[in-house]
Amino acid sequence: MNWEFDILYAIQNIHNPILDKIMVTISSLGNAGILWVVIALILLISKKHRKMGIHMFIAMLLTLFVGNLILKNLVQRQRPCWIDTTIPLLVNNPKDYSFPSGHTMNSFTAAMGIFLHQKRWGIVAFVVAALIAFSRMYLFVHFPTDIITGMIIGISSAIIVNHIMNKRFQKNKKTEQN
Repeated sequence: MNWEFDILYAIQNIHNPILDKIMVTISSLGNAGILWVVIALILLISKKHRKMGIHMFIAMLLTLFVGNLILKNLVQRQRPCWIDTTIPLLVNNPKDYSFPSGHTMNSFTAAMGIFLHQKRWGIVAFVVAALIAFSRMYLFVHFPTDIITGMIIGISSAIIVNHIMNKRFQKNKKTEQN
C-alpha cells in the first residue's frame, strides 16, 4: 500500500485553487452516476439510440450489484482519507468503503457502453470517465488500485452485457424470421 500512498501524495503536490474547483466539479459528475444516468435516459428517448441507453442501464446495474453491493462490503477497504486524516478533504468524507471506486466503475461502464455503439461518442465518454477517476485520487478518497479495479469491472460489465444483448437480439431475429 506504500506505493499507492506515494502516488496519492505526489498527486497532492499539484493542488491549486483552480484545479481544486475543477476536480470537485468533475468528481461530482460521477455522484450516484448522475451524469451517466441522464445520458442513458436521453438515449432512451431516441429510437435510433435506445439500444445504447438500455445497454448502459443494464450494465450500470450489473456494476452497481457486483462492485458497490458485493465487493465493497466483502473487501471493506478503508479509504486513504480515513487512514491519513492530515490531508484536508475538498469533498464530504465518504461513508462507504474504498474498493473498488464506484465513480470509476460506473463511468467506465457507461463509457464502454457508449463506445460499443458509437465510437466517437465513446472516446469522449472515456475521456470524461478518466477525468472522473483521476479526480477521486486527487480528492484523496481512492487508492490507485480502487481506480484500476473500477475501470476493469466497468469495462467488463459493459462488454458482458453487450454480448448477452447481442445474443438475445440474434435469437429474437431468428425467431421472427421463422
